[in-house]
Amino acid sequence: MSRLLDLALPFARLMDPETAHGLSIRALACLPPRAAPVDDSRLKVSAFGLTFPNPVGLAAGFDKEAEVPDAMLGAGFGFVEVGTITPRPQPGNPRPRNFRLVEDRAVINRYGFNSGGHGPALARLSARTKRRAPGIVGVNVGANKDSTDRAADYVAGIRAFAGVAGYFTANVSSPNTPGLRDLQEERALDELLARVIAARDEAAPGVPLLLKIAPDLALPHLDGVVAVARRRRIDGLIVSNTTISRPPGLRSPHKSETGGLSGRPLFALSTRMLAETYVRAEGAFPLIGVGGIDSPAAARAKIEAGASLIQLYSALVYEGLGLVERIKQGLVAELARENTTLAALTGRKAAVKVAEPFPG
Repeated sequence: MSRLLDLALPFARLMDPETAHGLSIRALACLPPRAAPVDDSRLKVSAFGLTFPNPVGLAAGFDKEAEVPDAMLGAGFGFVEVGTITPRPQPGNPRPRNFRLVEDRAVINRYGFNSGGHGPALARLSARTKRRAPGIVGVNVGANKDSTDRAADYVAGIRAFAGVAGYFTANVSSPNTPGLRDLQEERALDELLARVIAARDEAAPGVPLLLKIAPDLALPHLDGVVAVARRRRIDGLIVSNTTISRPPGLRSPHKSETGGLSGRPLFALSTRMLAETYVRAEGAFPLIGVGGIDSPAAARAKIEAGASLIQLYSALVYEGLGLVERIKQGLVAELARENTTLAALTGRKAAVKVAEPFPG
């Protein structure tokens, strides 16, 4: 399957990015079911009370409507995160809203939580649960743009997907919904987590709840986020979402488009923020590292900066689904050569990373 889709990549790049992505989702949905490959036991990770067959996850944004989680698990991902899903349907921002920065191996998007609402995604995930499909599928929940009580929207997401989510992610860090990142302010975040955790404990006790944060937080602001997360005993943090910054040296003519930047140029910033989060968390919860992972070396760097698990998405635009197996094979080869484990690598270079000059 991944080989077939990789062969189609050059043709997909001739299309508008959003159109090409939609066709990819439809193609994946039409493929016959495929069992996930059996992974080397050295890749197994235990985190958040769950056991992952390998640490390579699919980030939210690829499968917004929960249409192809099993196809992506069959492609070799250790877990898949669907969404972001809002309570009510909303169209998101006007098109065009997705831009390939080919020269920079990057993407800028300003989708703005385009979503079919809870209903369609819930129906698909409920059918998946009913047939007892294997694999960990997380649900990333968000708030409607016009919501007057955004915390209530996250609570609604927890209640709606209780029973079908392997874990929940509260996405408070998208740069494309005005005011959403304000929920990362310490007082607002504390109130949000209190309400969301209470809903989780009532509707889905034991299901892990993660928080996805921005890479653009000032370090004193990050102090507050981690302090609240520790105080509220959240299960983990995802570091990080896209960035509104534009690192120097971008070459693409699309570099000035409004939206969140992802892909290779995000790697340095997101990895530094991952390490900063790791040293502040002090082992209170595991971290998922996201941002610019496009090779086995990049995956290892995330793990050494503090990630127990990793997620990718933008790199698939340039590297194809074969990247998943290349990362896994590369990690296994290095673990064997060094006679070590993923757990031993996790956070090994975090202290060194935070001592370096800040990227950009």
